[in-house]
Amino acid sequence: MSAADLSVRLGAMTLANPIMPASGTFSEDLADVFDLDLLGAHVLKTIMRGTRAGNPVPRVCDLQGGMLNAIGIPSKGIEDFRSRMLPYWLGYRAPLVVSISAHTLDEFARLCAEVSLPGVAAIEANISCPNIEADGNAFAMRPDTTAEVMRRLRAETDLPLWAKLTPNTGEPVAVAQAAEANGADALVTANTALGMAIDVRTRRPRLGNGMGGMSGPAVKPIALRMTYQCARACTIPVIGCGGIATLDDVLEFLIAGASAVQVGTATFQSPTVMARLVAELGDWMQAQGLASLSEIIGSVEMPEGEAA
Repeated sequence: MSAADLSVRLGAMTLANPIMPASGTFSEDLADVFDLDLLGAHVLKTIMRGTRAGNPVPRVCDLQGGMLNAIGIPSKGIEDFRSRMLPYWLGYRAPLVVSISAHTLDEFARLCAEVSLPGVAAIEANISCPNIEADGNAFAMRPDTTAEVMRRLRAETDLPLWAKLTPNTGEPVAVAQAAEANGADALVTANTALGMAIDVRTRRPRLGNGMGGMSGPAVKPIALRMTYQCARACTIPVIGCGGIATLDDVLEFLIAGASAVQVGTATFQSPTVMARLVAELGDWMQAQGLASLSEIIGSVEMPEGEAA
């Protein structure tokens, strides 16, 4: 039997397989432990226009069922991306996805234009970060601010534009639809869930920033639900993200409607997890006699009278 075809379509893009890293969990160091061209795409750590030190330490703490972090998007800026990062990543075959973020609309739009360079396959707009012009709320918290930022970004680039959404909104479907209506070519569901941990001995937060983003297995049901809702409500591809560590996790997201998935926290625990998932997915497809992943994407069978 020939090798399984793991390729997936994300709008105008074709990926060799649906496995890619989540932004902020992927670096050149992983090239020491597996062939990075095994991945469907490379998603870089979010960059901002200027240099940024990030949040005060401690920035990370382990929790039962996951991890809490308040890294604060440290960045070496656009010039470091152009001169160092881009040339390095262009040495790989896998499509390069550049994650960007900013605190204002003007900064976001300018950075989007500046990273629209030859060799960049897509731009992931991290609209889940605080928006200074909206009292610190993330752009993706509301449909109106989502529409505004995506409209500005779409005007600055012809590249495929992915909108990375937040699970912290009470309007996930409306936000997703606003992103699609204003130029998004794909949705990433989702970023971390806002959380907190306290050291009972000192009575102080375990993170230097007080609160942070929860990731790992504990958030998977939330991300899976959001992926299902957005895939059902929108016509553009959805990329699932949140607590993915096993083959079953990957399959759940694909069956829920995701066309691809991103792996984050699991890489910190096992640096070769993404390569393993690619191999396991191929083996599973062959064992099932499946010719294409399209046979399972969005194949969930919901009970009658499902909740909206």
